Amino acid sequence: MTSSTSPIVKTLSFAAADADAIPLHVIESHALDAWLETQPGHTVAWVRAAGFNGALGSTLLVPGADGEIALALAGYGSAEARRRGRFHLADCAGALPEGIYALAGLDPTRAAEEALGWLLSGYAFDRYASQRPAKARLKAPEGVDSARLEIIAAGEALTRDLINTPASDMGPADLEVACGALAAEHGATIEVIRGAALLAQNLPMIHTVGRAAADEPRLIDMAWGNAGPTLTLVGKGVCFDTGGLNLKPGASMGLMKKDMGGAATVLGLAHMIMALELPVRLRVLIPAVENAVAGNAFRPGDILTARNGKTVEINNTDAEGRLVLADALSLGAEGAPDLMVSMATLTGAARVAVGPDLAPYYADDSALVSALEQAAAQVADPVWRLPFHDPYESLIEPGIADLDNAPKGGFAGSVTAALFLRRFVGDTRYMHFDIYGWNPTTAPARPKGGVGMGARALLEALPRMLDL
Repeated sequence: MTSSTSPIVKTLSFAAADADAIPLHVIESHALDAWLETQPGHTVAWVRAAGFNGALGSTLLVPGADGEIALALAGYGSAEARRRGRFHLADCAGALPEGIYALAGLDPTRAAEEALGWLLSGYAFDRYASQRPAKARLKAPEGVDSARLEIIAAGEALTRDLINTPASDMGPADLEVACGALAAEHGATIEVIRGAALLAQNLPMIHTVGRAAADEPRLIDMAWGNAGPTLTLVGKGVCFDTGGLNLKPGASMGLMKKDMGGAATVLGLAHMIMALELPVRLRVLIPAVENAVAGNAFRPGDILTARNGKTVEINNTDAEGRLVLADALSLGAEGAPDLMVSMATLTGAARVAVGPDLAPYYADDSALVSALEQAAAQVADPVWRLPFHDPYESLIEPGIADLDNAPKGGFAGSVTAALFLRRFVGDTRYMHFDIYGWNPTTAPARPKGGVGMGARALLEALPRMLDL
């Protein structure tokens, strides 16, 4: 992929602070009558005649005495209705006509969430066909950090673009180009180990998984920052997963362009960290491969030796993500970071457990858990803790080798995958996210397609996690 077609960090911005704007009154259902009591008679008559009742997601344009639009209403429903979702005003952004709006009457505690959702409603994946994102723009509500929200929205847009791009334009080499563009934007350094050089530099499992593909496997290593605690992000970059010799059925292969969703998510998070100039020393490791079928593909029954010397019996070539992550995690742990986080579209078991909307994660450190849970609630980025359950360690020990990449029986598939990864981090403080990276149905601020999971919660939690 040439630089002219490389994914770039899209700008999703608020309207200028001095722009003329239509007041948009955010009204809960129970508060409508009280609000109408403060309005002139023609407004009351218009609202009553239109049947507006403040239902969540409803909108109404209200003319003034001269017939021009004087204000707009956005229904905010009830607290019970809002519990069932997030970014509720993003639907209003799509329903209102093009223009600039200024929120009025919104609870300040919800302003940042709703403003970010409004920004994200302007996202569209338009690389291959024109799209129609919301055209209504918003002035940043008073009291929110508008620059921070714009950076977060841009990072999320980058994640979505990377996941949505098909493997024909987002193979390992293309992912390397995208990483290079991001590094150049922020003055980060980047080193890439490709092909046979992976063997020479002791990254054997990354090489083994990707060697059958036409696009050679690689390890992308990006670094930024000169002071502060060290943070290493590791993202699974399987740009397409056929399942290898344990070939996936067609229905399961259809979405495998998203199997680099972990890499896409850590890159979106990396953009946020660098653009916000957090005082950390950031390292991003991405094993970028395609799990393909060819005469030199790795086989069920093979035993591989990982970077840290552990042997791994291959009982399913479709459990390849943990193999490439293992080498990257070993490399990351050698740098003794203060915190290491892996993100991966790793197991179907995680989806069965929590569905597509929650980001399940694993952590042994109670301080990390507390920080993340509090942050996730604050920024409407839901997560759910799953256990590093030590009694299941025996399930990943096949006897013939140190580890089994695909334990038989099918029980606790996400847990055993997480336990497998933990064998490669040593004593490093570590968190692992088993994300989905895909929104199967359109929701407010989240169109069907690639989506970031857990990144905003992590960003909010990092100051507590790293004592920034």
